[in-house]
Amino acid sequence: MERKTHLDTAAMALMVVLCAAWGLQQVAIKVANAGISPVWQASLRSIGAALLVWSWASYKGIRLFERDGTLFAGLLSAALFAGEFAFIYWGLTYTTASRGVVFLYTAPFMIALGAHWFLPGEKLRPQQWLGLACAFAGILAAFGESLGLPSQSQLLGDGMLLLAAVLWAATTLVIKGSRLAKVSPAKTLFYQLAGSALVLPCVSLALDEPGVIALTPLVLASLAYQTVLVAFASYLVWFWLVAHYPAGRLAAFSFLTPLFGVLAGALLLSERISPALAVALALVVLGIWLVNRPPRSA
Repeated sequence: MERKTHLDTAAMALMVVLCAAWGLQQVAIKVANAGISPVWQASLRSIGAALLVWSWASYKGIRLFERDGTLFAGLLSAALFAGEFAFIYWGLTYTTASRGVVFLYTAPFMIALGAHWFLPGEKLRPQQWLGLACAFAGILAAFGESLGLPSQSQLLGDGMLLLAAVLWAATTLVIKGSRLAKVSPAKTLFYQLAGSALVLPCVSLALDEPGVIALTPLVLASLAYQTVLVAFASYLVWFWLVAHYPAGRLAAFSFLTPLFGVLAGALLLSERISPALAVALALVVLGIWLVNRPPRSA
């Protein structure tokens, strides 16, 4: 398998498309919340996407249950993946989405730091660390106004979102640094979706969620978007990118996701756009450029 040392144009374009899809998912979750409880919604998404991956693998002749030495890493990544989404959905019941974004998007720093320490050939230069800081400053510009003095409840939710960021980073590093990087992205994704399909329903029951409240065409369309286009299609592309390209450089693009979410909310839900969004977008784009700019010697 060919490993790249930098992001080419195709990888950058794919990451922008993925971030736009993930940003739109934030709107889809809000819409579906009107008919399905949040964690149960994530459960249904994982169950449906796991079945799609299984069908896709069968059609393409990809062996999902072949013994290839990935079982331990696969189960570990599945546990981390399930924990990440459980803490995201659970944490957002205690804190606001705008506060949660700031804590969740510390993950790219953790990914870059972990890659710097544990993945040979993925050490970041000072310019690239500056780029990550610049991109995170963009997130603060867009959502920082929500970081007032927190209540005890918000502190609990903030902590859960920070823990979700740790699990997000750990999942990426496990995939990148284990045999999972050498197998089909479909198998890596199946591990994670099947694992979360088992764990998330238990979390939903523990939270005493009502589950399905009302299934309108719009709620079903929102759930279908999350299942087919995000959890199935976009995650297949993401795991392929993780296996082929430097994790730290890919992570820098993820700062675009919440900004796309704000834009999608404004376009589809008539939500207010802060004047700081333009500054935030400029900082994130500058940060991505710094992270992916080749050294002068190149």
